Amino acid sequence: MIIVHHLGVSQSERIVWLCEELGIPYELKVYARDPKTRLAPAAYKALSPMGIAPVITDGNLVLGESGAIIEYVIGKYAKGKLGVTPDSAEWPYYLFWYHFANGTFMPSAFLGILQNVLGLADGNPVLDSLKVRTTNAYAMIDKRLGEANYFAGSELTAADIMMLFPLTTMRAFSPIDIGPFANIRAYLKRIGERPAYQRAMSKGDPGLPLRLS
Repeated sequence: MIIVHHLGVSQSERIVWLCEELGIPYELKVYARDPKTRLAPAAYKALSPMGIAPVITDGNLVLGESGAIIEYVIGKYAKGKLGVTPDSAEWPYYLFWYHFANGTFMPSAFLGILQNVLGLADGNPVLDSLKVRTTNAYAMIDKRLGEANYFAGSELTAADIMMLFPLTTMRAFSPIDIGPFANIRAYLKRIGERPAYQRAMSKGDPGLPLRLS
């Protein structure tokens, strides 16, 4: 059985949600962040060389990285659910948004976190140019969600599992006003109404305010 090692308020919420959407058996182990540093505790860091979330174990396998874990779980346990095949017209959209989440969107948004932590002032040309990427990303995401209910098309897929974290929980660390993005707000409302998402968040992060608006 898969064990999902969930670090509170982290990307590993994706894996809890994935398992709930698929309805597969899994064991959830929740780890609290260090109260002073807000980093992963020693027990979590010991799970894998990088010491960061997410991590799963499946028998003797220890696997990290959101994208790799999701592909592994879908390939081994999903029986065709939440994936898109190459013969589908939605496949290019699925591929793009699945990889956009951690390849472009999160690194750009993470800049705001670093700026706050390091106390860097606005006006740095490199920082400012990277901030434009985040602004452009939100505009592009809003446009896509005006074309389809979900990132790949008409149905929820693993692309949504990847994209949701930077649109929701990550905003606790890097605030952004999504008021101007009506399609994103409508999408987050749809996700918030999904029983599997509600179960996942209540199990992994009970009491955490859900940033769905």
